[in-house]
Amino acid sequence: MTTPVCTYASNQSSHPSSYPSFSSYVRTRGTSLMRTARSLTANPCDAEDLLQTALAKTYLAWDRIEDHRALDGYVRRTLVNTRTSQWRKRKVDEFACEEVPETDVSPAADPAEAQALHDAMWRAVTRLPDRQRAMVVLRYYEDLSEAQTAELLGVSVGTVKSAVSRALVKLREDPELSPVR
Repeated sequence: MTTPVCTYASNQSSHPSSYPSFSSYVRTRGTSLMRTARSLTANPCDAEDLLQTALAKTYLAWDRIEDHRALDGYVRRTLVNTRTSQWRKRKVDEFACEEVPETDVSPAADPAEAQALHDAMWRAVTRLPDRQRAMVVLRYYEDLSEAQTAELLGVSVGTVKSAVSRALVKLREDPELSPVR
């Protein structure tokens, strides 16, 4: 809702002839009423919607309002009541129930522990014999298949399988990689 700059002077007295029509009132007081609507909502678009709703209600009651000096109070009360109604009617996404639907979430791993494990693993890999180390790095760090690793190293697929198997046994037995109990 775009309103022109407010031309209403604060020392100007309001009387029934000050606002001969509803549109005259909105043009004159729209900016001030928008500030009130903005103070009731966090979102500027919601404030515009709120003001439009309040003005529509005011328009319907325009002929019943006897004292046009009280129009600002009437519209402000309508703004507050409309906002309160919207707040009460809001959709509730949470429902009370006997069982908690959330699953047990384990706490996030400490990055320092993850880095320590990574470093320990790399030290254990560097302690493997050269040929086993090369095969483990190609298979698990470079994510090559057994056939690709065999082709790259010029050995058979069976050799890669047996060498990687022996390397994994050594890594499982490495005391630096055993879990702390």
